[in-house]
Amino acid sequence: MTPEVIVDTRSALANVFVHRFEAKARDAVAARGRFTCALQGGSVADTFFPALVGAKVDWRRIEIFWGDERAVPPSDPASNYGLARRLWLDHVPLDPACVHPIHGENPDLDAAAKAYANELAIALGGRPLDLVLLGMGPEGHVCSLFPGHAALRESTRLVIAVRDSPKPPPERVTLTLAPIRGADLVCVAAFGGEKAAAVREAVEVPDSRLPVALAARAGLRALFLLDDAAAAGLGAR
Repeated sequence: MTPEVIVDTRSALANVFVHRFEAKARDAVAARGRFTCALQGGSVADTFFPALVGAKVDWRRIEIFWGDERAVPPSDPASNYGLARRLWLDHVPLDPACVHPIHGENPDLDAAAKAYANELAIALGGRPLDLVLLGMGPEGHVCSLFPGHAALRESTRLVIAVRDSPKPPPERVTLTLAPIRGADLVCVAAFGGEKAAAVREAVEVPDSRLPVALAARAGLRALFLLDDAAAAGLGAR
C-alpha cells in the first residue's frame, strides 16, 4: 500500500485533517450510527484540536479514544486527555459517555491498561477503529511504541503498560499495534526537520520496522500530513 502524502503549512494541514475527520464521521454514522477514533497529544494536538472545534459532525455519535497517556492525572500539563479537553472537548457537545480517557493516574498501570483494553473492546464490538491519528517522534515512535521495544511484537493485548519509555516520563499506558490493524484510515502528522529521516523511511521503505511505518501499514489506508521540513527527505512525488 502506498500512503497518501500531503505537504503544506500546519494550518492548512489542520484543515485537511478536519475535512477527513468530517468525511469519515459522516460515513461511519450513516453506516453504523457512530464513529470511532483514536487520537494523539503533543504538537499534533496543539495544531489540529482547535480546528476540530468547528468540525461539522454529530458530536454525540463520536467515540473518542487515545493512543497513549502518561502516568499523570488529567490536571497535569503533560496529560494528553487534559490537553484535548482544554483545546477541543470542552468546546463541543460530546456525550461524556463517548469520551474514553486512559486513566494514567492509576498507580497500578497494568490494571489501567487492562481496564482500557476492555473498554476499547466493548466500544468497538469487534470492529476496527474508523480513524487513528498519530504524531511521531524524531526516531519514528508513535503512541508510546518506540523502535526496538518488545511492545511492537505484542499481537494479542490491545493496551499495555510501559515503564521504560526512553522519552520522559518513563511510565505510560499505550495502545499496541493490535487495535490499529484494520483501521479505515491511519493519519500520521509530522512537523519539523528532525523528523525528516524517519518520515522518509516510513513512506519510502516498504519493509521499514520503524513504529510509525508499522502503524501506517496496519491500516487499510494511510495518510501522511507533513510540513515542508518534515517532508524534506522525500524523493520527488
